[in-house]
Amino acid sequence: VQLVESGGGLVQPGGSLRLSCAASGFTFGLYIMSWVRQAPGKGLEWVSTITNGNSITYYSDSVKGRFTISRDNAKNTLYLQMNSLKTEDTAVYFCAKGGADCIGGACARGQGTQVTVSS
Repeated sequence: VQLVESGGGLVQPGGSLRLSCAASGFTFGLYIMSWVRQAPGKGLEWVSTITNGNSITYYSDSVKGRFTISRDNAKNTLYLQMNSLKTEDTAVYFCAKGGADCIGGACARGQGTQVTVSS
């Protein structure tokens, strides 16, 4: 399993970023996928999940209405569109092969991409 995140960076509050996660080494379209994040000095926080099949989406209350998770199974890629970013969204963002229970650390995940929201 290999997951490679990209698209992070420095953005001002209210700005937008689009994260990508390129997956390989497994049949991407068959698996539930998630984004989790880790802010400085804190544990993993679940952000969003998208199912396989019907691509049903789930969001944490902290990002609902601002973030959109999506997937392109033909490209083996997971996305996270982040709008109206807040300073509290600053974290390393990881894509993970699994659902919300990935915050327990048992799921395969990538190396992460840093998102910094600051003026």
